[in-house]
Amino acid sequence: MIRTEKARRRAVYVAQILGVAGAYYLAGHLGLMRQVVVDGAVVTPLWPPTGIALAALLCLGTRVWPGIALGTLVTVSEIGDAFTVSRLAIMFGNTVAPLVAYALLRKVGFRRELARLRDGICLVFLGAFAGMLISATIGSITLLLDDKVPPGRFWLVWSSWWAGDAMGVLVVTPVLLVLRGVRWPRASDRWLEASVLAVVVVAASLIATRSSLSMIYLVFPVIIWAALRFQLPGSAPCALVVSVLAILAGTDALGPFAGHSLMEIMANLSLLNGSVALTALLLGAVVSEHKNIRRETEYAVEELEALVEQLAPMSGPAAARYEDRARRHGPLDGGPHPDHR
Repeated sequence: MIRTEKARRRAVYVAQILGVAGAYYLAGHLGLMRQVVVDGAVVTPLWPPTGIALAALLCLGTRVWPGIALGTLVTVSEIGDAFTVSRLAIMFGNTVAPLVAYALLRKVGFRRELARLRDGICLVFLGAFAGMLISATIGSITLLLDDKVPPGRFWLVWSSWWAGDAMGVLVVTPVLLVLRGVRWPRASDRWLEASVLAVVVVAASLIATRSSLSMIYLVFPVIIWAALRFQLPGSAPCALVVSVLAILAGTDALGPFAGHSLMEIMANLSLLNGSVALTALLLGAVVSEHKNIRRETEYAVEELEALVEQLAPMSGPAAARYEDRARRHGPLDGGPHPDHR
């Protein structure tokens, strides 16, 4: 029996490792479909595997780190030989970065439900901005030492690498956390609104990212609508849709991205994706936090009402009898006599 239980746990663990590795590879393959070559370095405006890696650690723990390493190793083989020193260094950086981000989030008491504003802020600044410094730095230095990036373009490659990894955390991780553990709103009477929202976010994103009138700002009212009405379960998928459609338009130089250089397009995509992700994440967290506070306040009021109802028998005749007895024999609680002046 004990051996059977151990075998089952071992099988589950192996399945988790392979699942994380497979998801990492598939997400990396999708990211490489819109890759950009910057002075010999392959970067993407959005690198989804970083979001998958951090979400896997938050949901399954550090025990699944071999899946991240395996997924990275297979993914970099899409670009070149996976067993050179430079490729192994990149694999190391891409594995350590989400582990450090996870450790930082655990240090500050991060909750994966993202129902507090502080959780959203921690995911932004510790999980995305700080944690992804490691992968960008190790990867850029590796390419510099490998003579694939000239010294004068190091910071350009580094910033592009860091932005892509950070956007992967900001855009993909919240969606996976929503699917894994966030409690969805009871929407029995709001499916029509949710359906309309889905249609509107796609239409607004297509217009904003492909129209020559440069109407990028059109997506923000939709994101705000999603966050106010559906919190993170609504705003996170909307941010993902906006980011994907923006990347498709940007890499094809369509709409507001037409006529710009590659570096200008990368900068605009990073700013747009970052702004959309921050709006969706932080506003959704604020609304959820306020709703939780209101729910706790209503619960406290209900408890207070129940307590008052329990004390209600002391009113009326019972209170009169208590006061008469207190005058004759003194108060029952040992306090001062009612007639004492």
